[in-house]
Amino acid sequence: DPGAVEVGHADELRWTVGLAEQAAEPDPGRELTAETTFVVTGAAGSIVSAITADLAAASGGTFHLLDLVPEPDPDDPDLESFASDRDQLKRDLADRIKQGGERPTPKLVERELARLERARAALSAIEAIRGAGGTAHWHQVDLTDPAQVAEAVAPAGGRVDVLMHAAGLEISHFLPDKPQAEYDLVFDVKVDGWFNLLHGLRDAEIGTAVVFSSIAGRFGNAGQTDYSAANDLLCKSISSLRRGEGPAERGTAIDWTAWAEIGMATRGSIPKMMEMAGIDMLPPQIGVPVVRRELTAAGPGGEVLVAGSLGLLASERHSTGGIDAAEATKLAAAPPGPMSERIAAMRVGEGLRVLTDLDPRRQAFLHDHRIDGVPVLPGVMGIEAFAEAAAAILPGWHVAAVEDVNLLAPVKFYRDEPRTLEVQALLRDGGDGTLSADCALIGRRELHGKGEQETVHFTGRVRLTRDPPPAPAPEEKPNGPPDRPVVEHDAVYRVYFHGPAYQVLERAWRSNGAVLGELAPNLPPDHEPPGQPMEMAPRLIELCFQTAGVYELGSAGRMALPTHVDRITRYPGEVAGPAWAVVHPRDGGEGVDAEVVDGSGRVQVRLEGYRTIELPGATEEDVLKPLRAAMT
Repeated sequence: DPGAVEVGHADELRWTVGLAEQAAEPDPGRELTAETTFVVTGAAGSIVSAITADLAAASGGTFHLLDLVPEPDPDDPDLESFASDRDQLKRDLADRIKQGGERPTPKLVERELARLERARAALSAIEAIRGAGGTAHWHQVDLTDPAQVAEAVAPAGGRVDVLMHAAGLEISHFLPDKPQAEYDLVFDVKVDGWFNLLHGLRDAEIGTAVVFSSIAGRFGNAGQTDYSAANDLLCKSISSLRRGEGPAERGTAIDWTAWAEIGMATRGSIPKMMEMAGIDMLPPQIGVPVVRRELTAAGPGGEVLVAGSLGLLASERHSTGGIDAAEATKLAAAPPGPMSERIAAMRVGEGLRVLTDLDPRRQAFLHDHRIDGVPVLPGVMGIEAFAEAAAAILPGWHVAAVEDVNLLAPVKFYRDEPRTLEVQALLRDGGDGTLSADCALIGRRELHGKGEQETVHFTGRVRLTRDPPPAPAPEEKPNGPPDRPVVEHDAVYRVYFHGPAYQVLERAWRSNGAVLGELAPNLPPDHEPPGQPMEMAPRLIELCFQTAGVYELGSAGRMALPTHVDRITRYPGEVAGPAWAVVHPRDGGEGVDAEVVDGSGRVQVRLEGYRTIELPGATEEDVLKPLRAAMT
């Protein structure tokens, strides 16, 4: 497969590893306090020292600091000189080397300076902990020696709230030039150190384990085979915690990019090489708080990449992800619908890419859905596009719901000209045996003098299951209109802009605190060719939208467009007889919930958390009059 490096098989599906942005939501139950016990390896590293200081300030807890170097002497004048006048310290070191009978080469001076740098970082961590009211214990230990590690972690006691394995070293040589002893050293400090820690703490409870990986561990890098392999093994070990297969309650692996200002990557030619590769370096003010954020975040943990632009590392390895686009379209799991004409690619970063050519002169859902005379893609057809794309390559799977839909910008067809729209669907594990597809609907236009403009119009997430969702019992089984004011079809479409194919609302009325909208009979086809299947019954969703809109107009005089839906569920089966939308306004005006019930009493569609945005300008009062009479 030329598009993917890592490939695995699970649950009869073929998987790779990709990236997805996800918010870190705080968990109030995961606060860092004075009772928190930390075990930290690599504690004399400048990056680790800065992170330790941040954790100490947030907690005032107890820290067991492990490193190969001895505990620093706070009275050592060189440590003060390192912080206050590094250039003078270099001259002093050169003089001492010369007085010792050696030639003070830059390499010897830098070696001694590196030793003092680690001692200064260690002292800074200890001072920060004690300054925050915490307790610091220093343990000089070789992490590759299991007996030393067991002795060092024993004082932590029966509970370690945070185990942070940050130790490591990096020596870059291309693999044919790398001695086996060098490979073993780089690999063993991270990997044997990790297993020695877990073995030494085998009788203790471990709350959260944090391991330091890198972008080299995630993507690989020439000259860092040993470093990459060790980091990736740590990531896989942490991943197993999510299946309950490890000694810690939860775990996080952090793939760091190269740090700016502090750490190994600031030396030599590395910053210039990063710049040439288009990789941003990480400012400490952004990187340092990340560990604290992950420790206090909700969820089971996992592998987290912390970086700005990744440049060459994030580039796709193949233009289509390795698939034959024409063959993939022919072999799609479901026949293409009106919003999924052809599969174009299946790439690691973007996921599935589906293209559709749309023409307002051919498709009634565009021709009959105009604002100020300009055809506009209905939001419900964007929802349909997401469902079609997500189901395209998964035979035997069903669209259970479309969630977190955001209608960000209208898709307009100026001068009735055709446009090609793109849907990207990034499929991943949804948990509990489901799959989810993070979707975006993208449009591109050529603007005079500005080149191509790309706009993300809609976003959403599709939930897929192996079995279709069972239809629930309706909250209310509607009957015909009551003996009270009703908004009839003609009054609705004096206000609304829809043409015949989207005049889905026959009449609407109030009933027991809800608003009912009856589906118009004998609607003309809304897409061409009419036999193309659709996943989400868009006009039933539109019935809910329009019924909710009549309520808004009649009760508040507010003309609005759809902007968000928390969740839309389409239950399988054909509509039997007439159908009604049953709309329940939420308390406080925070949107509505709705469902479509057919004549057999069966729920066809359910909407949760539907919200709108008001259009500017007032609607004429004489047009609103019949709506106000029925809705207030």
